Amino acid sequence: MPVPLLDVNAQNHPLQDEFTAAFQRVLGHGMFIMGREVDELEAEIKAFLGAKYVLGVSSGTDALLLALMALDIGPGDEVICPTFTFFATGGCVSRVGATPVFVDVQESDFNIDLDAIKRKITPRTKAIMPVHLFGQSADMDGIMAIAAEHGLTVIEDAAQSFGARYKGQQSGTIGHFGAYSFFPSKNLGALGDAGLLVTNDDELGQRAKILRVHGMEPKYYHREVGGNFRIDALQSAFLRIKLRHYDSYTSRRQANAAWYRSKFGDSLKGKIVLPTEEEDRFHIWNQFTLRVLNGRRDEFRAHLAKAGIGCDIYYPLTLDQQECFQKLPQSSLDGISTAHRLASEVISIPIYPELREEQREEVAAAILSFV
Repeated sequence: MPVPLLDVNAQNHPLQDEFTAAFQRVLGHGMFIMGREVDELEAEIKAFLGAKYVLGVSSGTDALLLALMALDIGPGDEVICPTFTFFATGGCVSRVGATPVFVDVQESDFNIDLDAIKRKITPRTKAIMPVHLFGQSADMDGIMAIAAEHGLTVIEDAAQSFGARYKGQQSGTIGHFGAYSFFPSKNLGALGDAGLLVTNDDELGQRAKILRVHGMEPKYYHREVGGNFRIDALQSAFLRIKLRHYDSYTSRRQANAAWYRSKFGDSLKGKIVLPTEEEDRFHIWNQFTLRVLNGRRDEFRAHLAKAGIGCDIYYPLTLDQQECFQKLPQSSLDGISTAHRLASEVISIPIYPELREEQREEVAAAILSFV
């Protein structure tokens, strides 16, 4: 049987009656922008994350952009970020006029390499932007220690890791800012674009809240230029419904990951590398990303496609390889090798919560028939 990489309808359709009631509620009270739905979502997520300031925003990308603006990062500044990540990480740095400085990642967990960070700090460095890729936190103790030593701020790109934890603390709540995405494919996915920005800093929290609405405080009075980064009331209402199911969504992803790891055991040794969960991390498995060795990734992808197994490559190019970044200073682009190799090896297979046992067996059979 065909198995999709992701089936959002399998998660959303059982909630149709609740979504319909939420739509009717929003339609009835007519507060489509901000208002009670946003306030209640923020309060519920605040309790879930334990963060002091929680701001619903228009997307995970806009959450990163808002954090950079609130920190006054702009032309002449450098921001260190991993090169193996979704485009928004480096793209937002460029959008505020700053220079993204790309660094290598670790083979073990796909996350930013601490030694690589240290090598690229300059007098112009203003922030570090680690990414908690595929649902697993980066080494935040190490990152915060480097930031403290050099007087840098930390923006956690937690777009793929809402609910992931590092040594018991929620990812995104450790640095100066944490940015999350509620894109439909995420563990907590909206029915459209939506995101979240959090901080525990009073000054940054208040400033970000004002910048979210064009720098306006009070109404129609603007001390500075912000942006329109507001989350829709309707998406907030939908997310409140799905937040109640978040723990079960993630536990089922974790169960699927455990099943794959048990099923394959050592049978893939030397040909395909399974992802790992690092010590003291709580992995939420937004993706289950394999590494196909010996230059056979594209052959493997074609094999899965023929078997009807959904898969995708996150990501085929690192940020330093993207055409739009080729005019950056060479120092922003060099010193990268592990990420380049990973980009030629990685491929993600179905891990979504509603994956049935017979579907997992189909995925496993296709993989085992390749090796």
